[in-house]
Amino acid sequence: MLFGRGHHRWRRRARHRSPWRRILAVLGPGLITGASDDDPSGIATYSQAGAQFGFSMTWVMLFTWPLMAAIQEISARIGRVTGKGIAANLREHYSIWLLRPIITLLLVANFINLGADLGAMGDALRLLIGGPRGLYVILFAAGCTALEIFSSYSRYVTFLKWTTLSLFAYVATALIVHVPWREVGYDTIVPQLSWQTDYIVVIVAVLGTTISPYLFFWQSSEEAEDERVNPAARLLTEAPLQARREIHRIEIDTYVGMGLSNLVAFFIIVTTAATLHANGVTDVQTSEQAAEALRPIAGEFAFIIFALGILGTGLLAVPVLAGSSAYALAEAMQWTSGLGRAPQEAKRFYATIVGGTVIGIGINFVNIDPIKALFWSAVINGVAAVPLMIVMMIMTMQHRVMGRFTLPRPLWAIGWLSTAAMAAAVVAMFATWGA
Repeated sequence: MLFGRGHHRWRRRARHRSPWRRILAVLGPGLITGASDDDPSGIATYSQAGAQFGFSMTWVMLFTWPLMAAIQEISARIGRVTGKGIAANLREHYSIWLLRPIITLLLVANFINLGADLGAMGDALRLLIGGPRGLYVILFAAGCTALEIFSSYSRYVTFLKWTTLSLFAYVATALIVHVPWREVGYDTIVPQLSWQTDYIVVIVAVLGTTISPYLFFWQSSEEAEDERVNPAARLLTEAPLQARREIHRIEIDTYVGMGLSNLVAFFIIVTTAATLHANGVTDVQTSEQAAEALRPIAGEFAFIIFALGILGTGLLAVPVLAGSSAYALAEAMQWTSGLGRAPQEAKRFYATIVGGTVIGIGINFVNIDPIKALFWSAVINGVAAVPLMIVMMIMTMQHRVMGRFTLPRPLWAIGWLSTAAMAAAVVAMFATWGA
């Protein structure tokens, strides 16, 4: 389990530390969820946005931050209030015929993304040191899976939290290259909109990358597991005195995590806009292509930092993709689940992690176009996200599910705005697809 007893002991000790360290002590599921959203597949999307349209795409990251943070906070509240993940709540309160297609779509999209991320990590390491890409894919997959299954809580949390620092590679890259920051600031605050089909498609891709179902399932399940393993924690419906502290913690954790995610995405767009777009390179379809294209334009150092960032983000994203799949399937099937349990206690849960990772490896050794695979993953994520978000919004306003902790009106309004934006993105995706 990623955020259990050790996390709470750490939090109590942190009360005697500096204010900055106390803030860091409350960061957990939200921080890692946000960081994992900038996976190698996401890096490819943001790189394409910057390369193709320059700084005119930076406003999207400012726009999506509150939408992304709101839906993730809602996911976290579901887990902390009910003590169950999203899939378990869907099974308990709604038809199994609603749950099954959502879980099926989630697993398919997750396994495709997992394969693409492992492939991108293999490509990045091959660019840095040479050698066989396929071997690197297998080694990364085996390492991530072994850590997720056999690591102790404290070591795994430390690993994941330190790995989030890899995201700052993209901040560093933006500071290395020449960037006209006044132009960036203007385009971020004053959107330069276009109705070109390609422009809309990239916006849809960015929305689909930042608001993804696997993030909902992961954060809600981790909050639920945190409550399960901590003897001092109880369901908020049973212990309302804990609510103010816990909800405040969730808010800080989520908004910081999603803020970091979007800040890094912003810097990736800025970097590729200032280098690739400015030099006429407008077609970047993978994170490997983005790193390789940077080398002759921005120099060897920028290339190395960018490629190292791909490795770091992959080490975060692969376990989250596999873990969210395992949580969702286990809750839907009423299996024993939890990263805090020993492998023999939750065999089918851990088998899902292994099986999903093996499928991800296999995707890299069959004749599948990675670009088309990611396109279909985006389509599947969009199809799954909209009905899931609608049900989540309805569920979190029902007293039979949330007790007295239904959503406050401001969060409810932003949650529905996020749902509407995602629905509009899916409609636009299909409209441009058929055009």
